[in-house]
Amino acid sequence: MAATRQAHTVWEGDLFKGTGTVTFDSSGIGEYAVSWPARTEEANGKTSPEELIAAAQSSCYNMAFSNVLAKAGTPPTRLNTKAEVTFVPGEGITRIHLTVQGEVPGMDEADFVKAAEEGKANCPVSNALAGTTITLSASLV
Repeated sequence: MAATRQAHTVWEGDLFKGTGTVTFDSSGIGEYAVSWPARTEEANGKTSPEELIAAAQSSCYNMAFSNVLAKAGTPPTRLNTKAEVTFVPGEGITRIHLTVQGEVPGMDEADFVKAAEEGKANCPVSNALAGTTITLSASLV
């Protein structure tokens, strides 16, 4: 069964001085301000496409990784994943780095790292962003 989610953004002004608001239509969780300075300098209470990608990447990755672990018979107690999306003006998104720490009873570090890579390979967001280098650091807590 396919699922389609929606968000929209209204932008006013030019790239450098303009501002926008991104609205999460499907979930209704809110509206968030976006701007060029929030994208390239300090966030100052606003978000950016890269932060939204980081949120999508970290949540999707945890779902995919938890599934890999459960199928191996070692479901996680907890996974904590940070996604860092790097944006370079004039070049675009140049890399994504995932850092995952997990609590997985009965699993050693080597197997955890191997499963973490499998989770990355099976993550739909990672696959959608395949044109970007995605690196991973994984460790047990």
